[in-house]
Parts: sequence; structure tokens; C-alpha cells
Amino acid sequence: MVTFFVALILLVVGFFVYSRVIERVFHIDDRQTPATLHPDGVDYMPMKTWRIFLIQLLNIAGLGPIFGALAGACWGPVVYLWIVLGTIFAGGVHDFLSGMMSEREDGASISEVVGKYMGKVITFIMRVFSVVLLILVGTTFSTGPAGLLAKLTPDALNAKFWLAVILIYYLCATFLPIDKIIGKLYPLFGICLIIMALGVGGGIILQGYELPELWNNFANLDPAGKPIWPMMFVSVACGAISGFHATQSPMMARCMTSEKEGRTVFYGAMVAEGIIALIWAAAGVAFYNGTGGLDAALTELGGAGGVVYDICQGLLGPVGAVLAMIGVIACPITSGDTAFRSARLTIADWFKIDQSKMKTRLFMSIPLLACGAILSQLDFGIIWRYFSWSNQTLAMIVLWTGAVFLHKYGFPPVACLMAAIPATFMSAVSVTYIMMAPEGFRLAQGLSYTTGIIVAAVFFAIFWWRTFIVHKDDVNPELAK
Repeated sequence: MVTFFVALILLVVGFFVYSRVIERVFHIDDRQTPATLHPDGVDYMPMKTWRIFLIQLLNIAGLGPIFGALAGACWGPVVYLWIVLGTIFAGGVHDFLSGMMSEREDGASISEVVGKYMGKVITFIMRVFSVVLLILVGTTFSTGPAGLLAKLTPDALNAKFWLAVILIYYLCATFLPIDKIIGKLYPLFGICLIIMALGVGGGIILQGYELPELWNNFANLDPAGKPIWPMMFVSVACGAISGFHATQSPMMARCMTSEKEGRTVFYGAMVAEGIIALIWAAAGVAFYNGTGGLDAALTELGGAGGVVYDICQGLLGPVGAVLAMIGVIACPITSGDTAFRSARLTIADWFKIDQSKMKTRLFMSIPLLACGAILSQLDFGIIWRYFSWSNQTLAMIVLWTGAVFLHKYGFPPVACLMAAIPATFMSAVSVTYIMMAPEGFRLAQGLSYTTGIIVAAVFFAIFWWRTFIVHKDDVNPELAK
């Protein structure tokens, strides 16, 4: 239990200390934000900080820090290290930079931000990559809840019925002003997500469950023997670092009324997600008395959804069961609707389409939801296996963009390293994973490790050479003031 509390304290301290460091590096000032410069009543909508924080938390979280943490817990307490260090030094930096870079670029989608600092080729790749990824996320987070709702309702209300209902809701959430649905519902579901995590954490502690200590279990405890590197670092995404967050942050960058809100909204939401992931990782191992029991439960109960329900009901009784249902149904839906909304915004930024008129937004939203409806009828499970890898690859690209951004704003190398070091690490993770994964090249472990390290080192060398040697004078220090 000591390990758990130390990890929890480190996450809190990380927010109060390291987030202030990255905030100072970024040179937060009192310039006008996109929401105050040109509020349009649709996407550029001034909101209060607490509301933006809860919306951002639900945008980036959903079921990610729960399902990913339960999968990562199968490796044992070593997952605490990734959740803590990943959240503080990688995920928090990634989310803060992606949100604040967008804010500085008038709320631009992440594909446009990356393109500005990384070149025309990567702009096109990021645009296509982002739209495809977002549609896949939206589609997946519609079929899952639809199937679960079908099991809980009369036979006449089958999965197709609920899928239609969810897609209609997605359509409304995609084109209506952000304060009409998302601004009203998300804070409530965000609070439910937090209450569920606190209830589970409190139940584990108060009911005397044994939490394994890191110093007694500093090993790979995965029952299937899957290697920690890089599998754990890809499985636990939303609880440490996730590229999907970068597609969501621009929505909130368009709602802030002050740059000072960025630390709470972006870095703070990532730390909150890390705490949720830490609680669920600990609960998964403690409730089932070890990684073997957790792994068996994931198989016997039909996946993480069944485990979430079992844990909540076992620890919190009927109230826990209700919270679990809200979690496994509402949370993925709230990730799906913002995925489609982000896809609309990405396409609008791509083709410079004004979004002030409802008819224009509707004409853009309908084809996106039509694509989701078609994809929902296909078995693209194999394709979706690439999501975890593509998610972390996107995080890698955004971190490299952040490092280049800091350089062009005239910050010294030590400041740029705050983004470049985690970018190098995530480069090694992404390359190593695709080299050895079943859906990748299936190379030998040793060769995959070597390739990942070499590629990451080459990326870092190219970054350093091009920014601090070739383009060392290509900066604008005035922008950082």
C-alpha cells in the first residue's frame, strides 16, 4: 500500500511543481485568447475554468484510464512507474503543449499546428491520419455501448436500434454549439468518473485489500509473459500519454478566456487521468488477489467492461453497479461524440470552411456520421489493433512538434528538451512496438529493441542538428515574451 500512496503523492506533487515549470517555459501571458478575440457561439465559446477542466477530462479520458490501466496492471506494480513518470514528464507536457500551441494558433486543429512547424508533407499526412483515426474512435465508441445497452433492455431494442440512437446523438453533438450538449452533460459525467474512481480507491483501502509493493514485485508478472517493453507502454496509453488527447485539446483551447487556465485545463486534466488510472491499476490487482486473478477475470468476464462492473459492484454494492453502468456506457459515448466533432473541425481547418452557419456544419457532420454508420457494420477488429500503436505514434509526433515550437519561439535547448526527451522515448516505444507486435513486422525481440533505440537516437540527432545547428537563428524570441 505504501507504493500506491507514494505514487499518488508524486502525481499530485508533479502537478504543483512540474506543471509550473512547463508553464514558465511556455511564457504564459495576458494576451487575448481565441474565445475572447472572435467568439462565434458555436466552437469559440468562452466557458468557466472548472467546466472546461471537466469537459477536457472526459474528452481525453472516457474509459481509457480504466481499461488501459487494468490491462497494464497485469504486468504488476511496475505499471505504477509508467503511470507516474509518464503522466508527469510525457503526458502532461504533451497535453499542455498541444492545447497551448493550438491556443497560440487561434484554436487550430492539431494537424494544422503540426503542419506549420513540421512541413507540408507532414501536414497532409496528419490531416488524413487525424480524420481517419477520429472516425475509427467514434465508430468503435458507438458499437460497444450499443451492444451493452441491447443486453440491458428488451429484445426489441437490439444493438442496431441503440446504434442508431447513439449515432443520432453523435450527429447532434457534432454540429450543435459546444455549450448545448457537451458543455452541459460532460461536467456531470466527468464528476461521475471521478466519484467512481474515488469510490473504488476508497473501497480497496477501507476494506483491507492487499496492495502489492513495488520493491517486492519489481518484475514482469504478466501471466502470459508479454514483455514490459514496449507492450506495457502502449497498453497503458490514456493513463500516461495518449496522442488522441492532442486531437481533443484544441476544442478546449477555443473556450479558454485566459492563457493562465492552460495549466489546469490541460496538464491538470492529464494528472487527474493519471490518478484515475493509478486507482484502477491498483484495484485490478488487489480485488483479484494478483495479476493471475486479474488476467483470468478479464477472460472470464468478457473483457475490461465485465471487470469494471464486477469490481464496482463488489466494492460499492448497488450504487457501484449504477456507477459502473454509467462508466462503461456513457464514458465511451462521450469520447465518440467529441471524436466526430474533432473530425469536423479538422476538415474545416483543412479546407478553410467557415463553421458559423448551422447548415454548413450539418452538411459536414452528416457524411462523417454516415462513414461511422458504414464502418460499424464491418468487422474491422484487425484494423483497430493498430490504434494503440498509431495513438502513441501521434503522441510522438506532437511532442516533436512541441520541441520545434519551443525552439522557434526562442527558448534555449534545455527548455526544448522538456519536449524532445519524451518525444525520443515515445519514438523508441512506437518503433519497437511495430517491429515486434503481431500486427507489425513480428521481428525478434532483440532486433526490435535495437531498431527502436537506433531510430529514436537518429530522430533526436536530426532534431538537434536541424534546430540548434542548421536553423539556430530561425527563431522569433519576441513571440515568447
